[in-house]
Amino acid sequence: MEDTEDVYVPERAPMDEEEGGDADMTDARPDRSIRFPALHKKKKNGPEQPPDSSTSSQFRVVAQTYLYRMNYAKVGKCIIINNKNFHPSTDMCIRNGTDKDAGDLQRCFKTLGFEVSVKNDQTCEQMESLLQKVAQEDHSEYACFACILLSHGEEGLIYGTDGSMPIKTVTTLFRGDKCKSLVGKPKLFFIQACRGSEFDEGIQTDSGPTNYSLETDANPRYKIPVEADFLFAYSTVPGYYSWRNPGRGSWFVQSLCQVLSEQGKQLEIMQILTRVNFMVATSCESWSEDPRFSEKKQIPCMVSMLTKELYF
Repeated sequence: MEDTEDVYVPERAPMDEEEGGDADMTDARPDRSIRFPALHKKKKNGPEQPPDSSTSSQFRVVAQTYLYRMNYAKVGKCIIINNKNFHPSTDMCIRNGTDKDAGDLQRCFKTLGFEVSVKNDQTCEQMESLLQKVAQEDHSEYACFACILLSHGEEGLIYGTDGSMPIKTVTTLFRGDKCKSLVGKPKLFFIQACRGSEFDEGIQTDSGPTNYSLETDANPRYKIPVEADFLFAYSTVPGYYSWRNPGRGSWFVQSLCQVLSEQGKQLEIMQILTRVNFMVATSCESWSEDPRFSEKKQIPCMVSMLTKELYF
């Protein structure tokens, strides 16, 4: 299936001759059946108003128990796997625009303080071997870990250049019982890939805490689940296509990079991803010469097992 291209509403970019036009594309197996068609506190008895600076400072001090510790020697390692070209046997198209995504992500995460490594066109075996090696390294001096997968995909699967593999195959390498130096630290996975072949047609719209007693970090005896402290940020929800533009990159990654660049060091990670959701949901819409691929929408999806708040 020919990749379908996105349009950032309200304006449409000019046609890109080298990339074959400006139509939005999906990161999924071609569908042969249709390829050829033809994001205060109230005063007592008073109105709401923003808290003053002293109130904010007091809140942050009180909330320290809920924050991931980031005062390590280094922020963390960030591995970017950028798969663009695929073996003919996979029946997968070239992912034009993914190099822009990888480059922009590399710059954003370096600005946040990460040690970034980009690996291009990895087979399934190379992806697993690479991440297994990283998981076995000593992350004692690092505050967290990030992995970004840019490829084609299906629900629960990510594509190497030679075929697909379960996403869980690489994420489980970083579980608490397998990667001890990252226990209690945030492990972030950002995944730009399709999760199915459904289209989101969109719909017109006219509009746009309790305190808990927790054990402190000083207590060395409490246990945590091996699946804790993971965050999965998917470009789309289960079952749906994920859109990518050959000239401008993917909707999800470009929105993520914009928010990280502007407020990555001020906002908490869930605030960041919520703003990314807003940008993709409201500012992106597909365009294609084939009307069946035009005017489609997308909403990213986050699955969090984080146990504290994360500020870079």
